[in-house]
Amino acid sequence: MSFRVGSGHDSHRLAEGRPLILGGVTVPHARGLVGHSDADAVLHAVTDALLGAVGLGDIGDAYPDTDPRYLGADSRVFLAESLAKLNQMGWRVVNVDVTVFAQEPKLGPVKAAIRDNLALLLGVPPDCVNVKAKTGERVGHIGRCEAIATHAVVLVQKLSTDYTEDTD
Repeated sequence: MSFRVGSGHDSHRLAEGRPLILGGVTVPHARGLVGHSDADAVLHAVTDALLGAVGLGDIGDAYPDTDPRYLGADSRVFLAESLAKLNQMGWRVVNVDVTVFAQEPKLGPVKAAIRDNLALLLGVPPDCVNVKAKTGERVGHIGRCEAIATHAVVLVQKLSTDYTEDTD
Protein backbone atom coordinates (compact mmCIF):
# COMPACT_ATOMS: atom_id res chain seq x y z
CA MET A 1 0.00 0.00 0.00
CA SER A 2 1.15 3.48 -0.80
CA PHE A 3 0.85 6.57 1.37
CA ARG A 4 1.26 10.27 0.60
CA VAL A 5 1.25 13.43 2.68
CA GLY A 6 -0.23 16.75 1.62
CA SER A 7 0.15 20.16 3.22
CA GLY A 8 -2.17 23.12 2.83
CA HIS A 9 -2.28 26.71 4.03
CA ASP A 10 -4.82 29.50 3.82
CA SER A 11 -5.37 32.89 5.41
CA HIS A 12 -8.03 35.58 5.13
CA ARG A 13 -8.60 39.05 6.55
CA LEU A 14 -11.24 39.59 9.22
CA ALA A 15 -13.95 42.19 8.54
CA GLU A 16 -17.29 43.35 9.90
CA GLY A 17 -20.46 42.13 8.24
CA ARG A 18 -19.24 38.63 7.35
CA PRO A 19 -20.01 35.35 9.12
CA LEU A 20 -17.01 33.53 10.57
CA ILE A 21 -17.03 30.02 9.14
CA LEU A 22 -14.28 27.57 10.07
CA GLY A 23 -14.39 23.93 9.04
CA GLY A 24 -17.97 24.37 7.89
CA VAL A 25 -19.00 25.55 11.36
CA THR A 26 -20.35 29.06 11.96
CA VAL A 27 -18.35 30.50 14.85
CA PRO A 28 -19.95 33.28 16.92
CA HIS A 29 -17.84 36.41 16.38
CA ALA A 30 -18.37 40.07 15.46
CA ARG A 31 -16.23 39.70 12.34
CA GLY A 32 -15.82 37.09 9.65
CA LEU A 33 -13.32 36.18 6.97
CA VAL A 34 -13.24 38.02 3.65
CA GLY A 35 -12.78 36.13 0.40
CA HIS A 36 -14.21 35.35 -3.01
CA SER A 37 -16.06 32.33 -1.57
CA ASP A 38 -17.26 31.95 2.02
CA ALA A 39 -13.55 32.27 2.99
CA ASP A 40 -13.54 29.16 5.20
CA ALA A 41 -9.78 29.05 5.84
CA VAL A 42 -9.98 25.59 7.43
CA LEU A 43 -11.73 23.94 4.49
CA HIS A 44 -9.47 25.80 2.06
CA ALA A 45 -6.33 24.52 3.77
CA VAL A 46 -7.65 20.94 3.97
CA THR A 47 -8.71 21.05 0.31
CA ASP A 48 -5.27 22.39 -0.61
CA ALA A 49 -3.62 19.56 1.33
CA LEU A 50 -5.80 16.89 -0.32
CA LEU A 51 -5.03 18.17 -3.80
CA GLY A 52 -1.33 18.45 -3.02
CA ALA A 53 -1.13 14.92 -1.63
CA VAL A 54 -2.05 13.43 -5.01
CA GLY A 55 -0.33 15.96 -7.26
CA LEU A 56 -3.41 17.88 -8.39
CA GLY A 57 -1.98 21.35 -7.77
CA ASP A 58 -3.65 23.61 -5.25
CA ILE A 59 -7.02 25.11 -4.44
CA GLY A 60 -6.26 28.19 -6.55
CA ASP A 61 -5.72 25.97 -9.59
CA ALA A 62 -8.91 24.01 -9.02
CA TYR A 63 -11.17 26.86 -7.81
CA PRO A 64 -9.68 30.20 -8.93
CA ASP A 65 -10.94 33.35 -7.23
CA THR A 66 -11.23 34.91 -10.68
CA ASP A 67 -14.04 32.51 -11.61
CA PRO A 68 -17.49 34.03 -10.98
CA ARG A 69 -18.90 30.52 -10.36
CA TYR A 70 -17.14 30.52 -7.00
CA LEU A 71 -18.28 33.95 -5.83
CA GLY A 72 -19.83 33.38 -2.41
CA ALA A 73 -19.43 29.60 -2.81
CA ASP A 74 -19.77 27.25 0.13
CA SER A 75 -16.28 25.80 0.65
CA ARG A 76 -17.79 22.41 1.48
CA VAL A 77 -18.28 22.09 -2.29
CA PHE A 78 -14.53 22.52 -2.89
CA LEU A 79 -13.74 19.86 -0.30
CA ALA A 80 -16.38 17.40 -1.56
CA GLU A 81 -15.33 17.74 -5.21
CA SER A 82 -11.64 17.39 -4.36
CA LEU A 83 -12.29 14.38 -2.13
CA ALA A 84 -14.33 12.77 -4.93
CA LYS A 85 -11.37 13.24 -7.31
CA LEU A 86 -9.05 11.55 -4.82
CA ASN A 87 -11.47 8.68 -4.30
CA GLN A 88 -11.84 8.22 -8.07
CA MET A 89 -8.06 7.99 -8.28
CA GLY A 90 -8.12 5.24 -5.64
CA TRP A 91 -7.02 7.32 -2.63
CA ARG A 92 -8.67 7.59 0.77
CA VAL A 93 -8.03 9.91 3.70
CA VAL A 94 -6.25 8.30 6.66
CA ASN A 95 -5.99 11.30 8.98
CA VAL A 96 -5.95 15.09 9.07
CA ASP A 97 -4.19 17.50 11.41
CA VAL A 98 -5.27 21.15 11.32
CA THR A 99 -3.85 24.18 13.11
CA VAL A 100 -5.89 27.40 13.18
CA PHE A 101 -3.98 30.59 13.97
CA ALA A 102 -6.34 33.19 15.48
CA GLN A 103 -5.85 35.75 18.21
CA GLU A 104 -9.62 35.96 18.46
CA PRO A 105 -12.10 34.46 18.90
CA LYS A 106 -10.93 31.81 21.30
CA LEU A 107 -11.55 28.55 19.45
CA GLY A 108 -11.42 26.10 22.37
CA PRO A 109 -15.21 25.93 22.63
CA VAL A 110 -15.65 25.09 18.89
CA LYS A 111 -12.64 22.85 18.15
CA ALA A 112 -14.65 19.65 18.75
CA ALA A 113 -17.46 20.83 16.47
CA ILE A 114 -14.95 21.67 13.72
CA ARG A 115 -13.26 18.26 14.19
CA ASP A 116 -16.57 16.41 14.05
CA ASN A 117 -17.70 18.30 10.96
CA LEU A 118 -14.39 17.70 9.17
CA ALA A 119 -14.64 13.99 9.99
CA LEU A 120 -18.15 13.89 8.57
CA LEU A 121 -17.16 15.77 5.40
CA LEU A 122 -14.09 13.56 4.87
CA GLY A 123 -15.83 10.29 5.73
CA VAL A 124 -13.41 9.34 8.51
CA PRO A 125 -13.93 8.71 12.23
CA PRO A 126 -13.54 11.78 14.47
CA ASP A 127 -10.39 10.32 16.04
CA CYS A 128 -8.73 10.59 12.62
CA VAL A 129 -9.07 14.39 12.69
CA ASN A 130 -7.25 16.76 15.01
CA VAL A 131 -7.88 20.50 15.32
CA LYS A 132 -5.53 22.77 17.22
CA ALA A 133 -5.84 26.49 17.87
CA LYS A 134 -2.95 28.87 18.38
CA THR A 135 -2.89 32.60 18.99
CA GLY A 136 -0.51 35.03 17.37
CA GLU A 137 0.79 36.11 20.79
CA ARG A 138 -0.15 39.65 19.72
CA VAL A 139 2.49 39.53 16.91
CA GLY A 140 1.86 40.17 13.21
CA HIS A 141 -1.43 40.19 11.35
CA ILE A 142 -2.76 37.25 13.38
CA GLY A 143 -1.76 38.81 16.71
CA ARG A 144 -3.30 42.16 15.74
CA CYS A 145 -6.64 40.39 15.04
CA GLU A 146 -6.49 41.35 11.37
CA ALA A 147 -6.64 37.82 9.96
CA ILE A 148 -7.01 34.11 10.63
CA ALA A 149 -4.74 31.51 9.04
CA THR A 150 -4.88 27.74 8.90
CA HIS A 151 -2.36 25.01 8.16
CA ALA A 152 -3.47 21.46 7.39
CA VAL A 153 -1.61 18.19 6.88
CA VAL A 154 -3.31 15.10 5.47
CA LEU A 155 -2.23 11.52 5.07
CA VAL A 156 -3.84 9.60 2.22
CA GLN A 157 -3.60 5.93 1.35
CA LYS A 158 -3.78 4.35 -2.09
CA LEU A 159 -6.17 1.43 -2.15
CA SER A 160 -4.84 -0.81 -4.87
CA THR A 161 -5.71 -4.26 -6.09
CA ASP A 162 -2.84 -4.20 -8.58
CA TYR A 163 -0.62 -6.26 -6.30
CA THR A 164 -0.79 -8.45 -3.25
CA GLU A 165 1.16 -7.44 -0.18
CA ASP A 166 3.25 -10.02 1.58
CA THR A 167 1.84 -10.25 5.12
CA ASP A 168 4.58 -12.54 6.49
